[in-house]
Amino acid sequence: MLIKYHFGLILVTGMLLFSACKKDVMFYDSSFNTNSSSNLDVNTWIYEQMNHYYLWSDSMPLKANTNLTAPPMQYFYTLLHKYDTVDRFSWIDSSATNLSNQLNGINTALGIKVNAFYINASASNDLVFIIGYVLKNSPAQRAGLKRGDIIMTVGGVTINTKNYTTILQAQSLDLGMGQVSNTTFTSTNTTIKVTKEVIQTNPILIDTVVTYGGKQVGYIAYVQFLSDYDNAVRAAFARFKEKQINELVIDLRYNGGGYVSASDVLTDLIVNNTKAPVGSIMNKKIYNKLFSSELKKSGTESDSITRFVSEANNVGALLSRVFILTSGNTASASELVINNLTPFMNVVLIGENTYGKNVGSFTITDSKKRWSYGLQPITFKIVNSKEESNYGTVDGFTPNYFKEDNIVPYYQLGDQNETYFKIALNIISGAVATKANSISNTKQFSLPRPQKLSISDSRKQDRIDMWIDPSKSPIRQF
Repeated sequence: MLIKYHFGLILVTGMLLFSACKKDVMFYDSSFNTNSSSNLDVNTWIYEQMNHYYLWSDSMPLKANTNLTAPPMQYFYTLLHKYDTVDRFSWIDSSATNLSNQLNGINTALGIKVNAFYINASASNDLVFIIGYVLKNSPAQRAGLKRGDIIMTVGGVTINTKNYTTILQAQSLDLGMGQVSNTTFTSTNTTIKVTKEVIQTNPILIDTVVTYGGKQVGYIAYVQFLSDYDNAVRAAFARFKEKQINELVIDLRYNGGGYVSASDVLTDLIVNNTKAPVGSIMNKKIYNKLFSSELKKSGTESDSITRFVSEANNVGALLSRVFILTSGNTASASELVINNLTPFMNVVLIGENTYGKNVGSFTITDSKKRWSYGLQPITFKIVNSKEESNYGTVDGFTPNYFKEDNIVPYYQLGDQNETYFKIALNIISGAVATKANSISNTKQFSLPRPQKLSISDSRKQDRIDMWIDPSKSPIRQF
């Protein structure tokens, strides 16, 4: 979620989703020597913003006990509450512009997400990358790369446990391609040369309707909640509604979050409005004591509550349940959709435990333009209509049907034999879900992974977060 503070303004980004709206919202300001650019002044500004908005402000050190002359990028992290255990999510960027671009899905990248696998079951140090998805209109797509392609070397270097998290970060890459046969990986002696470009993420990888087990099954793979694509999501659901689907599969296995407002849209398109009436509570944001008090005094406390709205292409009346495909990459705004829907319908989770992020943030920048920093501290926790928010641990949500996404070779997303989708289809048809992996004309096998999270060719694409839509922010001038 994203809200824009121009010092006295707030760019709210949060753990849920964030909207690309450019609306500025005036809020709290402080007085500083505008001619000074010393670390002391910058850090004093950082401290005061954090003290005012940070969710765990009560646990911050006293300003007198901090090193106000430290480099600002380091100073910020000294203020966080149990960083990397409790607060695993707050961050700072030296450029507010770059930060805004990241949150809006604009990155310099090839446009791929890969999963790393040990090259054999004995788990030696050597790895291969298997592409999980390729973004539309990206350099990778134009180069002919697709889901399931195997990368064995990068720049002639073998991928291994020491270099796999960094080996894709160069601007131009020579990808040595491979193939698999009878559980053995071999090189194809083909190298694909590709150079990163500034790209806009199109978060909808595919939407389709398949007939299976006598049912019309809608499927959509969605990788980031971006408000600029809300109408594209609505259009997909219009196609679902036209086809009169009676089962729905939402693939969020690669979705690390985005705009809260975009997650609200997806929730409103799925939920049955007879069970979740328009105007009833969807979720509520909880801020720190100081900020909550200011919202109450300003008469805008109710703006922290999101209510269900009417969506013309809502399919809730056609459904008795929804299937959501998950992994360790499923985070923040994606988890919010699950939490939003759970009080009102049967949500069936297939895959792996989600990431575990039930808090959000808004971006804080300096309206006086003295400094370029963009702060992205956690500023709220979010609960559903039942005041529930029980997924904010490293275990996240536990799936109803657990299956690692490690079956090789990969099928294309939306293919009826694809590992996770097949489990959903087997449940829909009444087959035993655990037989899903054996229903295939191609022999498949499983491989161990060095980590469960997928990897992008641009680290900034791997942000786990959700942001507040500025147009729905409770922040007002006071």
